[in-house]
Amino acid sequence: MTIRLGVVMDPIASIKPKKDSTLAMLLAAQRRGWSLSYMEQGDLFLRDGRAGARARQVEVFDDLGRWHTFHDAADIALDSLDVILMRKDPPFNIEYIYTTQILELAETAGVLIVNKPQTLRDANEKLATAWFPQCAAPTLVTRDARRLRDFLREHEDVILKPLDTMGGHSIFRLRPGDPNISVVIETITHYGTQLVMAQRYIPEIVDGDKRILLIDGEPVPYMLARVPQAGETRGNLAAGGTGIGRPLGERDRWICAQVGPLLRQKGLMFVGLDVIGDFLTEINITSPTCIRELDKLHGLDIAGQLMDCIARKLAQ
Repeated sequence: MTIRLGVVMDPIASIKPKKDSTLAMLLAAQRRGWSLSYMEQGDLFLRDGRAGARARQVEVFDDLGRWHTFHDAADIALDSLDVILMRKDPPFNIEYIYTTQILELAETAGVLIVNKPQTLRDANEKLATAWFPQCAAPTLVTRDARRLRDFLREHEDVILKPLDTMGGHSIFRLRPGDPNISVVIETITHYGTQLVMAQRYIPEIVDGDKRILLIDGEPVPYMLARVPQAGETRGNLAAGGTGIGRPLGERDRWICAQVGPLLRQKGLMFVGLDVIGDFLTEINITSPTCIRELDKLHGLDIAGQLMDCIARKLAQ
């Protein structure tokens, strides 16, 4: 029987096909003969307690000049699908929460949602590291300027970042004596009205911010080390970092063994861990990336592994 797959994503016409992980997933599903229904957040609706969407059948191509074409569009019940990939990028705002609530109704009706809507709501990608303090660097979450200053004095070199951004946006590095300490704290906390995360600076960032992908709690054996540009603190590819493929080290595998079982239990089938040196810094669950880079560097088929995992789940 053909598996009916839906995807909720940002506009497919605006993606970068060379590096887009969602496109890799759709290509892998299409190779298996699955039907593909494309949706954006604005296509979703509820009618009398049943989740629906204005969905378009989509065909995808591994072609940098033409990577998709749409076919028929129709209103569908989401529970007519077997699986839905929730691949909408942050911001994690109230519309995102509404989307997960609609998808949760489809889940209740029997649809497999990747990743689980409740956990998408519950697990902030930065705060989720608190589930695994044994894996993380010294960390503080607060909006109190005094606590942030005390943390800076204690560790002497710290990173401050908001809890609701991606791609390295609004990340600051502070050291004692920096003339901008006050303005950075005021800016990032919105004058003490928003929580932020402070982490001890990890000097191994010069060797790369490692992205490790987990499929149903099990790690892909290679990771992408995103090495910052000279003079830059952030390794994110969106911030100009360079991706270098490397096999997982012993500490990397230990971290995966620590976090994998709980993530699987929480219904997180596709996760991207961010690891700097020996420390877990973020757990990316909304729309993890780096599939295409790792596939190219190491001859992998990560999206295919994910589709096979989904097929096994559906068979169960």
